[in-house]
Amino acid sequence: MSEAGKGSASASASTTAPVPAPGSDTYKGWLFKWTNYLKGYQRRWFVLSNGLLSYYRTQAEMAHTCRGTINLATAHIDTEDACNIVLSSGGRTYHLKASTEVERQRWVTALELAKAKAIRVMNDQSDDSGDEEPTSQSDRSEIQGTLKILVSKLDDLSTCNDLIAKHGAALQRSLSELEGLKVAVDGGEKIKAVNERATLFRITSNAMINACRDFLDLAETHSKRWQRVLQYEREQRTHLEETIEQLAKQHNSLERAWREAPTLVSSSPSAPTTNKGSERSRKEEASDEDEDTEYFDAMEDSPAFITVTTSDNIQHRRSQSNLSGASGGQFSDWNQYDRMSPGCNDVSRKELQARRQRRTHIPDKPNYSLNLWSIMKNCIGKELSKIPMPVNFNEPLSMLQRLTEDLEYHELLDKAARCESSLEQMCLVAAFSVSSYSTTVHRTAKPFNPLLGETYELDCLEEYGYRSLCEQVSHHPPAAAHHVISQRGWTLWQEITIASKFRGKYLSIMPLGAIHLQFHSSGNHYVWRKVTSTVHNIIVGKLWIDQSGDIEIANHRTKETCQLKFSPYSYFSRDVPRKVTGVVADSNGQAHYILSGTWDDKMESAKIVQSSRGGSEGKQKTVYQTLSPKVLWKKYPLPDNAENMYYFSALALTLNELEDGVGLTDSRLRPDQRLMEEGRWDEANSEKQRLEEKQRAVRRRRDAEASDALDEGKDYEGYQPVWFHQRRDSLTGETNFVYKGGYWETKERQDWSMCPDIF
Repeated sequence: MSEAGKGSASASASTTAPVPAPGSDTYKGWLFKWTNYLKGYQRRWFVLSNGLLSYYRTQAEMAHTCRGTINLATAHIDTEDACNIVLSSGGRTYHLKASTEVERQRWVTALELAKAKAIRVMNDQSDDSGDEEPTSQSDRSEIQGTLKILVSKLDDLSTCNDLIAKHGAALQRSLSELEGLKVAVDGGEKIKAVNERATLFRITSNAMINACRDFLDLAETHSKRWQRVLQYEREQRTHLEETIEQLAKQHNSLERAWREAPTLVSSSPSAPTTNKGSERSRKEEASDEDEDTEYFDAMEDSPAFITVTTSDNIQHRRSQSNLSGASGGQFSDWNQYDRMSPGCNDVSRKELQARRQRRTHIPDKPNYSLNLWSIMKNCIGKELSKIPMPVNFNEPLSMLQRLTEDLEYHELLDKAARCESSLEQMCLVAAFSVSSYSTTVHRTAKPFNPLLGETYELDCLEEYGYRSLCEQVSHHPPAAAHHVISQRGWTLWQEITIASKFRGKYLSIMPLGAIHLQFHSSGNHYVWRKVTSTVHNIIVGKLWIDQSGDIEIANHRTKETCQLKFSPYSYFSRDVPRKVTGVVADSNGQAHYILSGTWDDKMESAKIVQSSRGGSEGKQKTVYQTLSPKVLWKKYPLPDNAENMYYFSALALTLNELEDGVGLTDSRLRPDQRLMEEGRWDEANSEKQRLEEKQRAVRRRRDAEASDALDEGKDYEGYQPVWFHQRRDSLTGETNFVYKGGYWETKERQDWSMCPDIF
């Protein structure tokens, strides 16, 4: 069903929120119920009453037709994810889905309370029908004795109440007579009578107060016992809730472990089919509906292909190691890389520490509060780069440094440069393109917009064999040029223009521009573009980021391609979040490898050994039979205390570290960014405004010079970057800024006279 269909289903479910019926324990509302694989989830009206959960196709059916009922006293309540509820009792299981997480929690709370009440009623009935233990007889005698004392005290209170009423009426009469007196003698007698009545009233009131005190003391004495019983029941309930939560977490962990263990699933060729079939049979057994009803789709469309892992013995795996006829056993090396990559990375980091000590922490992020809506409400629909933002929304890195972070997993390109097979090389390039997003999963803060002419260098020639240089070549629109050259056989360059829009609820970040990668020995030239990043819950809720869209990687020398799909997050999807899938194909369009994984964790590749067409009529899909997948890339764990250091990776922590000899326009020397890193945010805000005003003044001066030149009929060149110049790309036909050389030679001479004064 279309997205509009999904939206209408969710909206219709949420418009009638589950509410308890007035004056009863009944709970009613709409939920989606799993029926079968043909119809999926269907919208049903559920009624919770007297420990029984019943459902109907419509509210009108409540008068005559019940579609099913489950007794909560013997039912097991489980939660699969944010919106799902699973009820099982005996051989019957209900798979339910709420439209929102809040609605799911309301239903779970109501179900737990109804279950506890049903169990209590059942136990009370069993206790009344059976013989009581000897101790229960003594408890009953104690309760009966207590009740007799309470009744007698209540009788005393009633007697005192009657006496107060009687004497109060007499006192009232005496006061009335006193008002009509005319003789002084009679007045004395009446006053005496009033005093007597008042005395009797006081004595009676004191007696009632004493009786009330006795009653209160007795009630407090026994209430302590009742409070202990109530506290015990509360503790039992809390313990039960914690146990259920732990079981749910263990269930989710086991499910994730099962999904991430393809070698176990592939132990037999029929394993995936068997598991799927058993799951289908279980859910279809739980369904008792066959009617043709209105269908509300609650799941995303499935992928365009299906993969089945085949069983491969050692001899077969060895025979397949020379892929594409000239791999030289590269995949055997990949297998060793899977096992040895942590050790190799450790050795690299030890060598790095021996050569240069890099910092491993920065000052903790201060906890400053800020009214977000007061700033953002006037910015809806505007270009993000034109909105004056305080540093509270930033992280202490510039966009140039974030661009340099793409090189965190540069070893993938080092390994790809050694590949003899271009198809295997394509797999590693694809993994590298995905790895650049791994640092964004927790990084919802905005990097500093670079000033025009700002640069950033990362010289890792001794440690990793590469040098990287970025320069902000344009301010409106903001554009950055990046050039990396490696002694290990590759060169990467790109020009990225960031187009971003604030839409009120979310922020869309659209990187524009192509990324070029060329390997020196083979001449293979790869080109691809980045996907759209979306930051959700800008106004209300916890910020979270998602990547969505397609990436096409093309090898312009061999015409081989890789199609990567970044699946957007969906409440109704059963796929793992942040999923990425892809297919590597040759110049004829024949698929050779399947790529799968997540952009925040790892990527795997599987060699295709056979492909066929399958599926029902009208829904034909390609079925790929593959060897066991091999890990191409896995994310490094975050450093300790990363949550207090802007969730920076180990590389990000070093990017703003001061170094000697860098250019005068380097981001490390930017004062507002340095002040923010040190936790001096108020000073950083002031400095940020000063730098931006200085940049605007320079731009106004350039505009005035251009206007004067135009009036005089002269040519005005305008601003020109220092280290990059524009050239037309022969492959894409686009005009891009490419590195013109000279930076590293200038650094050796330490002659920065050509650099503009931007700080």
